[in-house]
Amino acid sequence: MSEATFNKAELAKFDGQNGQPAYVAVDGVVYDVTGVDAWAGGKHHGNLAGQELTAVIDTHSPHGRSVLKKLPVIGKYAD
Repeated sequence: MSEATFNKAELAKFDGQNGQPAYVAVDGVVYDVTGVDAWAGGKHHGNLAGQELTAVIDTHSPHGRSVLKKLPVIGKYAD
């Protein structure tokens, strides 16, 4: 895993807007969702990139964490 560590404010910069990549954090890991069509513009089913989404993926996502293994890991999340 990369050595990059993101806090809430740093992760928020990667919202998929204005040319920025789109990153999300789940269970302490930051993933790059930039190339995922469903995350176009940094938005996916009402969720926004640049946020910690563990509770969302565990309680509201039909696919759960299974999609995470397909995503590039960018670093760690520590709030």
